[in-house]
Amino acid sequence: MQPAMANGVAIPRWVGSSLAHACLLAGSLLMIGPFLWMLSTAFKSGTEIYEYPPRWLPSVWHWENFLEAWNTVPFGRFYLNSIVVTVIITFSQVCTAALAAYVFTRMRFPGRDLIFYLYLSTLMVPGQVTMLPLFLIMHRLGWINTYQGLTVPFLASVFATFFLRQFFATIPTDLEDAARVDGCGRLRFLWQIMLPLSRPALAAIALFLFLGHWDEYLWPLIITNSTDMRTLPIGLRFFVEEAKTQYQYMMAASLITVAPVIALFFAAQKQFIEGITLTGLKG
Repeated sequence: MQPAMANGVAIPRWVGSSLAHACLLAGSLLMIGPFLWMLSTAFKSGTEIYEYPPRWLPSVWHWENFLEAWNTVPFGRFYLNSIVVTVIITFSQVCTAALAAYVFTRMRFPGRDLIFYLYLSTLMVPGQVTMLPLFLIMHRLGWINTYQGLTVPFLASVFATFFLRQFFATIPTDLEDAARVDGCGRLRFLWQIMLPLSRPALAAIALFLFLGHWDEYLWPLIITNSTDMRTLPIGLRFFVEEAKTQYQYMMAASLITVAPVIALFFAAQKQFIEGITLTGLKG
């Protein structure tokens, strides 16, 4: 390895590597800063939050903020609603995306690519454009303030289909040819061979979908009108008052809210990174 040159002067490789790592470290600290401030605020008292200059560590750690945040609003009900809605949507979108991605990758029929591009073009339509028609349909079906209204409009995902299609395209067709010679049907091949080989991509897209719908705010706000059907992002709004916002309780509730996402990411970290890497190998 030859050292890099700058104005005719040789620069050791370790200098460039150290600068790159320093920039990455600075960027990491910049990104994690708001989360650390949220963590600190969750343990402060109501008066200590407004101190100037602000302090990172609270003088007294108020662990009771978490219990108070949980009991101030029906947080358990919000948690249950978010879990039910997010799990149903994530599971159904992964299933429908796997089936659609297999069709667009392996099955040949007239207009396949045209249909896929038309399907993919729906990603250019903003969600706000379809929100009013969706609401009118849900109202006509009587699904306002129900789990059906929260989940049914999102049982399929164009992005998940595209994501899995990219990964399925990297799996050799020789495997399917050999399986068909042995009498393996399409669904059996998908279930027993293709999906096990696609675990990194499935973990990555499942994490993307889970995170996106766990944080969804606008649609649950529109489709629900009672406290019992609210989800966690809307539940956090209960800590905002006209006179004074209870930041310590809001930050404690926010930590409780993001805990499942953080745990899920660390549990599937290896598969997530591998899936993101492998999916970009072939277009």
